[in-house]
Amino acid sequence: MADLPHPPGERLAISDAPSTTTDSEADVDYQPDTDGDTEDIDINDEAYIERLLDAEQAEDDAEQDGDDTEEETDEEEPHYHEIEIELEEEPNQAGNETETERSELLYLFLLVQNLLLTLRFAAARQRRQVLRLLANSEIGRLFAFGTDDGEFELDDGSDDGAHPSIWRRRRRRPKPDPNRFPKVPSDEGIELMNSGTFGSNELEIDTVRDRGNIGKKKRLARRILNRELATESYTGQKLNQRLMAQGMIPSSNADMIIHYDQPVYSGQFSDDGNFFFSVNKDFKVRMYDTSNPYKWRHYKTVEYPFGRWTLTDASLSPDNKYLAYTSIQNIVCLAPTDPNDHGDPYVLDLSDMGQNRRNQGFHARQLGGSFGIFSVRFSGDGRELVAGATSGQIIVYDIESRQTTHRIFGHDADVNAVCFADSSSPHILYSGSDDTTLKVWDTRSMGDSREAGVFVGHIEGLTYIDSKGDGRYILSNGKDQSMKLWDLRMVMSASDYAALPPSRRTTEPRLDYRLAAYDEDDWYRDPDDNSLVTFRGHRVLRTLIRCHFSPPGSTNSRYVYSGSEDGKVYIWNMDATLAGTVDVYAATKDTRPAYLSTRPMWWDVDSDDSDSPWRTCVRDASWHPNAPMIVASAWSGYGMSTGTCSVHSWNDGAEDDEAEPRMGMSVNEKLEPDPALCEQPRRSFHAERRPRRYLR
Repeated sequence: MADLPHPPGERLAISDAPSTTTDSEADVDYQPDTDGDTEDIDINDEAYIERLLDAEQAEDDAEQDGDDTEEETDEEEPHYHEIEIELEEEPNQAGNETETERSELLYLFLLVQNLLLTLRFAAARQRRQVLRLLANSEIGRLFAFGTDDGEFELDDGSDDGAHPSIWRRRRRRPKPDPNRFPKVPSDEGIELMNSGTFGSNELEIDTVRDRGNIGKKKRLARRILNRELATESYTGQKLNQRLMAQGMIPSSNADMIIHYDQPVYSGQFSDDGNFFFSVNKDFKVRMYDTSNPYKWRHYKTVEYPFGRWTLTDASLSPDNKYLAYTSIQNIVCLAPTDPNDHGDPYVLDLSDMGQNRRNQGFHARQLGGSFGIFSVRFSGDGRELVAGATSGQIIVYDIESRQTTHRIFGHDADVNAVCFADSSSPHILYSGSDDTTLKVWDTRSMGDSREAGVFVGHIEGLTYIDSKGDGRYILSNGKDQSMKLWDLRMVMSASDYAALPPSRRTTEPRLDYRLAAYDEDDWYRDPDDNSLVTFRGHRVLRTLIRCHFSPPGSTNSRYVYSGSEDGKVYIWNMDATLAGTVDVYAATKDTRPAYLSTRPMWWDVDSDDSDSPWRTCVRDASWHPNAPMIVASAWSGYGMSTGTCSVHSWNDGAEDDEAEPRMGMSVNEKLEPDPALCEQPRRSFHAERRPRRYLR
């Protein structure tokens, strides 16, 4: 092969050196050939320049000729002389490392890395626990750094919404008016108390002084004596009986504590007081015979076969023969309460429209049949069921025909509670929703999804509603930590509600009541509030806490009451003054060993039973219709992982008794003494009392 042309005697570059080097010469500089005579080259010589130009031109011609004949002939391409270079590794001065030594170093590195990651995860877990404690209690307010109370706020959730995060700075806001809260006692509530609709006042006694001569305030023992002796006139005896009934408010001491392995979501007496049922997270409903309110008897347990997360609600038929209960599904189970009937419950599919499919509207047809039910109620005649469900749906179901007669989208958010207005009429019903409204419906005109009226006043979603049963008064619980009394005569018309700004609530952030604490500075009075009385003091957090009117037989319809996240039942007079409390937390604390607790609730998954304190959240309460007794249904235990139904009766302030069974006895769900509920010291209600030991 021809070498690249170069002038005679010119030094070659390394790439142009001949490939005749030996192994010993491979790593030394190239030396030119010295056998021939060297000629001094003058780069300014014209002949030398001409030779270079000729050589360049010859090279260009050769390349062009090669391109023209590339497809026809294969000419040999010029080869270049190359220098072969052999590289030798330098010996390791520290000694040769074997493969084993290198693997040991890698193992140590990975071990240290895993230890650091473990420590980091442990620190993050402790941080989440501390932030959760600060978010769920008033302790966090101590760490609100800044001169203005509104300068910092606690973020209710992190980016993924799973755990609370650190405080974030927000814009300063003006101090809220300290007088913005409703007046206590309420003037409207005082008028109600004086009207005779909600109990009797001592003032009424003065008006019958001459007839009954019972004008002076008497102790309850004297009232009982007068009742037994019948020394008063008929009017006086009737008034004395009413005052005696409304004066018997149950105490915090528990007569009996029923323990369940899962939280209790609801528990109610029947209208006649002969029946009590408890609704549990384990998809079971336990039924108890309470014809003798001081001696209960368990006789039946029914199960929901298609459960999702928990049972949400249950309702007794007016004749007490059937119990309807449901989960977050479109199925309602109907079980007979007859203890001798052990058959499977009837299954009612509330998504089945049958021939009435045209009445469910376009949105219902597009969504299909799947939805979750949060509330279910029997009508006054027992022929229909009304249910509140997800996506703002209200369903009316005819039991006899096994078909849904109405399915409408009446709210902008989930419907958490429904009920009928009058126990004797199946037409007027109420619905409470997370969209902060309470609406009135007439089943005879629900086809166009247009409400008959609207109650406005809550600034957060509603958790429960309860009708007094007279077609006039209704009670609601809200996530704004308030309970409201409404009068149907003050309802806002549908046209007036439609004229309100559509974004009056949707632009405001909603409280995550399951995890966050409520900031009282966020409370304000709605300018369109048409409620009658507002009750405050309890805590509506963690779950959909329920409220009720007190029954006329045992309380003379004197009170309203509600559960609370702080483990108490709050009882109010109608003027919004507090009439009493039942401390369920104090009554049930440490009545169950920690090792019997199940997995903590979902917000407390980072804690185990060993470090979770005993907590109590009263989700529901029921006042016996004929006896001075309240049953509180609660989430309780270490991490609120279990449940209780505690029975509290009026005992005239007695701290203890000598009767059998002893007060505070703990039993299992079948009312049997359980050896696992071992005998252990109980915390006393008062510091001066010595610790007692109770049978479990």
